[in-house]
Amino acid sequence: MSINNFKEFDLTVNLQKGIDDVGFTEATAIQAQTIPLILEGHDVIGQSQTGSGKTAAFGLPAINMIDPNLDKRVTQVLILSPTRELALQSCEEIHKFAKYEDKINPVAIYGGEIIDKQFIRMRKGSQIVVGTPGRIMDHIDRRTLDLSKVKMVILDEADEMLNMGFIDDIKSILMKTPEERQTILFSATMPKEILEISRTFQKDPKYVKIAQERLTVDTTEQYYFEVPRGHKSDAIYSLLEFYQPKATIIFCNTKKMVDELASDLNSKGFLAQGLHGDMKQTQRTFVMNGFKDARFKILIATDVAARGIDVNGIDIVINYDLPQEDEYYVHRIGRTGRAGKDGKSFTLIQGSRQLSQLKNIMRYTKCQIMKKELPTPDQIDALRVNELSEKIINYMKKNNSDKYMRTVEKMIADDWTLMDVTTAMYAMFLEKSPKIKDLKVNDKQKSNKPRRSERQKRNKVSYDDSDMVTIKINLGKNDNISPNLLVGKIAKESGVAGKLIGAIKIKSDQTMIDVPKDEKSKIVNTLKKMKLNGKVVKVS
Repeated sequence: MSINNFKEFDLTVNLQKGIDDVGFTEATAIQAQTIPLILEGHDVIGQSQTGSGKTAAFGLPAINMIDPNLDKRVTQVLILSPTRELALQSCEEIHKFAKYEDKINPVAIYGGEIIDKQFIRMRKGSQIVVGTPGRIMDHIDRRTLDLSKVKMVILDEADEMLNMGFIDDIKSILMKTPEERQTILFSATMPKEILEISRTFQKDPKYVKIAQERLTVDTTEQYYFEVPRGHKSDAIYSLLEFYQPKATIIFCNTKKMVDELASDLNSKGFLAQGLHGDMKQTQRTFVMNGFKDARFKILIATDVAARGIDVNGIDIVINYDLPQEDEYYVHRIGRTGRAGKDGKSFTLIQGSRQLSQLKNIMRYTKCQIMKKELPTPDQIDALRVNELSEKIINYMKKNNSDKYMRTVEKMIADDWTLMDVTTAMYAMFLEKSPKIKDLKVNDKQKSNKPRRSERQKRNKVSYDDSDMVTIKINLGKNDNISPNLLVGKIAKESGVAGKLIGAIKIKSDQTMIDVPKDEKSKIVNTLKKMKLNGKVVKVS
């Protein structure tokens, strides 16, 4: 029988105080079922979706089992995470739980930061090390991390580490730890490579699977908007102007699109910053701290870079691009509608192909994403006028403006009417905002597609569904294929811009890729000469 209240877990008194400070009372399903098993010393496989509370599920037992009598520099727990953001988030959460535990010092180590700084932190105490596989291997090779006395290893988001190509590093790391260690594995999905790791490195593991009928929360309203081709940025302006969120995350599929949209929004007067894998860690930390401190309202990110983002108070999540994996949709919209607060998620759709993809997402999440019309320029103007009118009225109620009376009287004496002065002031304030376009998608717009020659003049920056064809390759999830790997390889080897690659659907043993008709032969010929993860590509 699972335990529902944290007070009932067999945890130290000081750890219970830390839990109280964090505000945890009732355990989530994954916590209730796995914490007792881990505390009993079992190897555990935990399968549940994002946002289910996995960090506390493994973090609390990890803290609880630390032997305070050992040298503080002896690593007793190793936690592997797929990204630096998730490693930092897990480390911070464990640090909060261990607030009253004397001498326990969790340390995060990851790529993109000077390794000497991490070494200095580890020398001050590293009973719990949280890190990305690549940087963990680097420390092992430099002999700055000794795993010979590790008592517990935790693989967090194992399937994501698999997708990112860390499988060999994970195996190497596990082989450098004592055989009698306790091994905990958490993953949203269980591909055969993850099951193989379990069979090889775990001993009689207890399997806990948390299945939910609904993967998204009721506090998040989910809508999609049909957008004319080439006008997604205009749609973003309309949504931001109309809803005026205090904090927004916009998701794009490519680093290039993140940079372009951030530049575009800033040029229109919106405070926005981008976040993606090409940025140095110092830049990424600076951006995340600025977003948390509300120095800017709009964060634009790729899926991988956004892993580990833990910011409360996100009003709206916008899918500028449809996610390349259905599961990523759940990760994305899970950033809003937290802690019982309402949130909204908006998805921009162009064409019937993307609408079909969205329906697949609805089937996967078992939720309804409702169609909504984009705000019109008239609606946005009316909203601005009403808001300005309310501000003026409130100002007049609370303040005395008599010192400006003579200035207004002089203007009236110069043959300007009071109506002239008032309407001019409204225009001055309201016309600072970007010009909003009417983005209705109607039959006329759908039929008036640009001719081929016109598209060529635009350097083929966008394609209609009718311009795309699907090719199939013989590799899939079983071969560690990921969308980022495919797009990057195709773009690099063929010279076709990555943004022209369409939908990518990865199955266990094959992958479907939508490509422009004009570029099909070039891409096919490139793939035929290519090896992905050491395997020959066959195209059909």
